[in-house]
Amino acid sequence: MEELEEPDLDIQTQMILLASANHDLETLRTLFKTASANVQDEETLVTPLHAAIAACEDDSPDGTANGHGHSNTDVDSSAAPEHGESSPAAKTLRLLFQNGAVWNDLDANNETPGCMAWRLGLKDLYEIIIDAGVRAELLLNRLDEYQMLLGADDDDEDDEEEDEVVEAEVDGEVPDGVTSISLQDSVNPSSNNEAYLSSQIPSATTTTNLLDSSSNAIMMTWETPIMEEHAKELLPREGMRVLNIGHGLGIFDGIVQKYRPASHHIIEAHPDVVERMKAAGWCSESENENARPGVTVHQGRWQDVVPQLVSDIQDGREQKFDAIYFDTFAESYSDFKKFIGLVQDLLASGGKFSMFWGAGADRRSSYDVYTKILEMDLFEEGFDVTWQSIPIPDLQQAGEWEGITRPYWTLNVYKLPTCTLAD
Repeated sequence: MEELEEPDLDIQTQMILLASANHDLETLRTLFKTASANVQDEETLVTPLHAAIAACEDDSPDGTANGHGHSNTDVDSSAAPEHGESSPAAKTLRLLFQNGAVWNDLDANNETPGCMAWRLGLKDLYEIIIDAGVRAELLLNRLDEYQMLLGADDDDEDDEEEDEVVEAEVDGEVPDGVTSISLQDSVNPSSNNEAYLSSQIPSATTTTNLLDSSSNAIMMTWETPIMEEHAKELLPREGMRVLNIGHGLGIFDGIVQKYRPASHHIIEAHPDVVERMKAAGWCSESENENARPGVTVHQGRWQDVVPQLVSDIQDGREQKFDAIYFDTFAESYSDFKKFIGLVQDLLASGGKFSMFWGAGADRRSSYDVYTKILEMDLFEEGFDVTWQSIPIPDLQQAGEWEGITRPYWTLNVYKLPTCTLAD
């Protein structure tokens, strides 16, 4: 008996892409009975989301629709056609998301569907993608938290499972349900805090850009205007109590000193940076003509230092802070989220809290998704947040990324958050 041929997946993918481009809901529903929207063209890497959005290009105004220009700059969406909730394009996007489309897949032009929609001035479609991205990331975060809870409950089984997991990784195959951690991620200083803190910082003695051992930027001098605006928002007057987490080049702390703080605490975890701080007179034990009175440097990870500060505040040995700023390196958003949960124990009534906000700043759609997630997490912890837009020049054109492994900022606007305890 002749075996039935399996369906040609490439043909199926092309049918999905074509139906998406045509905003053909009926055909898509039929195809999704046996297929997923999570597909890409092998050569162009175009996804159904890209196809559905690109089909609107002919309707877009001249100057925004042609080519694959810089999608992280502002465009005039007022002249773009409307693609509201009831438009075929909007309905197509929602159907694709319902059937497994991924909001931030990249095509061969290194463009996400959201960044394409932004470039074409399709604001309504852009917002649909951002909302889908927020839902997806929140779900992933919840799943991660659930897995952590399961891990805590399954400690007794760890020894039994360890050999099985190690064997699977050595064979190069990862069983279903087991997350594979690449070796590069586990030792790259920019993506692993333990690796970063144990690595040397070749540029620790410079006064320009601070780079890790893999030439990833820890802090760069182009950030100075941003730090100045942060300080202006956090410190409306002199004589305030300030806590800064992450010294880096000392840009923010140097600006804070101009406001003559009554107390200035700095938490810095990297030994090389601490040595640099001693040489610059930041540490109280420094015998330096530039020594800064009233500055207390806590060497260590904030995860270890902050609980002690909270304890000192509760025991009356320390006072709460009027201003708190957070800017660390090689930490995840989940780490930062844990810090947010501790801020109420550190912040004085009427005080302000902020952070260098650069999550996903290499792509506009990612930045907007993570900004919305931050707002939700701050709200859950009892904070109101206001945003100030700070223009950023073209850093690529200015040569800022020469010698840098990965540019971490490509946007033309920085969103500066200022957080206060909700009434």
